[in-house]
Amino acid sequence: MLNKSVPNIELPATGGKTIRLADLRGRTTVLYFYPKDNTPGCTTEGQQFRDLSPQFERLGCEIYGISRDSLKSHESFKAKMEFPFELLSDQDEAACKAFDIIEMKNMYGKQVRGIERSTFLIDSKGIVRREWRGVKVPGHAAEVLEFVKSL
Repeated sequence: MLNKSVPNIELPATGGKTIRLADLRGRTTVLYFYPKDNTPGCTTEGQQFRDLSPQFERLGCEIYGISRDSLKSHESFKAKMEFPFELLSDQDEAACKAFDIIEMKNMYGKQVRGIERSTFLIDSKGIVRREWRGVKVPGHAAEVLEFVKSL
């Protein structure tokens, strides 16, 4: 995806919105893909983006979280964690496939398909300028913020 245009995928979002990725032009955007609502790592990652969101906003950067969870699950997660940004539901995996972040994982000794925790920075022209794959949560949101500051 690096240095390529964001695919023209439309996803339902919290707050009754629909987000078309190709329409994100005009602002820098962080898309962070996470495995599952209300799990420890995903909660911590979302909280870190939440806590830094005023700094992202001052830099003209929007944040969106994406997982395969339902909108109902997203609405509950967003409200519980007080996220100031929208969560996008990718139940049919269109965005996951486009960004190539589905992988096989071991869960309790079984192979399962899951999301590789990944973040993509999209510039104001709709081009992916940076990608982080296999993200480790501690300090990740701050690292993304530092990259946005460098633009």
